[in-house]
Amino acid sequence: MKRLIQCLSFALAIFLPALSMAQSPSPVSVDEARLDVFAASIWVSGTVISRNDARIGAEAEGRITWVAEVGERIEAGEPVAIVDDSGLRLDLEDNRARLQSLLARQRFQVNELERLNRLAANNNAAVNQIDQSKAELDMTTQEIRRAEVAVAQVQRRIALSHVAAPFSGLVAERLVEVGEFVVRGTEVARVVDVDNREIRASAPLAASPHVREGLEVSVEVGGRQSLSPVRRVIPVGDERSRMFEVRVAVTDPSWVVGSPVRVALPNSDPRQLVAIPRDALVLRGSEMFVLRVTADNVVEKVQVDTGIGLGRMVEVIGNLSGGDRVVTRGAERLKPGQQVVVAKGS
Repeated sequence: MKRLIQCLSFALAIFLPALSMAQSPSPVSVDEARLDVFAASIWVSGTVISRNDARIGAEAEGRITWVAEVGERIEAGEPVAIVDDSGLRLDLEDNRARLQSLLARQRFQVNELERLNRLAANNNAAVNQIDQSKAELDMTTQEIRRAEVAVAQVQRRIALSHVAAPFSGLVAERLVEVGEFVVRGTEVARVVDVDNREIRASAPLAASPHVREGLEVSVEVGGRQSLSPVRRVIPVGDERSRMFEVRVAVTDPSWVVGSPVRVALPNSDPRQLVAIPRDALVLRGSEMFVLRVTADNVVEKVQVDTGIGLGRMVEVIGNLSGGDRVVTRGAERLKPGQQVVVAKGS
């Protein structure tokens, strides 16, 4: 008898706590089903780019005397490289000297023409002499104009020896070094405007009817998502890839030029549907269902089918309405009719 009592005590010690646990409500996390207007979306790859990214070419030939350092900030109009202009300056002095000589000749011819006109008034100068003097003065005037153009051209070439940045940005790459000889068109440096960025993404042509400028789309960078508006849609498909280009605004200053991103673009017309978090779906064998929590915190089993994917959400087709609470964590140990405790913050 004593041994029987000990066995019963031992069995009660094991099963009573388990029975107590089975009867106590299970803690679960829940989320609400959403009834809203949704459109199917696809995730496409993109890259953060600069809207101003250029390889700056020299417009004058000569030997490089200076190039900006990589990472240096350059304002619009400032030089990124300088070409030796000593030969051009000699040409400028030569053209200026020729111009001064022509101006001196012009002054002499003006005085000579005035003298001939005075003599002609007293019949002391022939008409042909006056005509010849006028012609010589006209020719000198034209030579002066050509000389002035030559001076201006050399001055422009000297100015172009300072290879100027067309926009403000950072020097991302030096393409020549000091001492190298360059000709017109030689690329000397790459300048990138890191303050003026956007996302370039390629999407399937099937999505083109559903993407428009100004549309807010989800952008994922480094596991974090945010909304950004579509800035431009280029409705021209590539013949090989069957893709078209979309430009999306950059709303986060921490996104570095060259960063890979993912962009969610709509892939269907919007329609009203019920969507739940993917974590709420329960798959057991060939069954697919969700566990709905009633107002009395009792679990109900609801058979569903899935429709379009919506990021972390998915469309469900079944006896489920917007606002219904569905279990998102803890469903694997629940049975229909069981009492639950909803975790705080759910």
